[in-house]
Amino acid sequence: MADPMHIDVVDPDGKVWEGTIDSIIVRTTEGDIGILAGHEPVMAALVPCAAELVTEDGRREIIAVGGGFIAVFHDDISLLTESASLASEISLETAQKALAAMQPMVDDGEMQDNDWRVYHQLEAQVKAGQRYSQLHGQGGIPGAGGHA
Repeated sequence: MADPMHIDVVDPDGKVWEGTIDSIIVRTTEGDIGILAGHEPVMAALVPCAAELVTEDGRREIIAVGGGFIAVFHDDISLLTESASLASEISLETAQKALAAMQPMVDDGEMQDNDWRVYHQLEAQVKAGQRYSQLHGQGGIPGAGGHA
């Protein structure tokens, strides 16, 4: 088996997650990209998504990523994002309600730049929360901080 890769997930508030992983899948502006050990160097722009990391002990970490960049060089990965939330700490129901509450602003064309940023963060949280629920056999995640 290949050596694990090191990853740092960083948003403007600091380091959200770091560790060693066997793989990561994220969505870029060009589509989904999977990274395994030995991957050639790459830098790509991210769109809001649910990043899925497989740790070296086989656990899956899901992180809501609100856009940004991924850089890969010598099995060292940096995921620099506008916002990041661990799916295990997201309230799926709250994120879905907040996203739905913003829909009239989207429909009426009343969104400002900051509104779009929040909207895309919520989209990423919903995607991450749904993926987390799939992996853990839950219909939804209870409140923030709820762990399976």
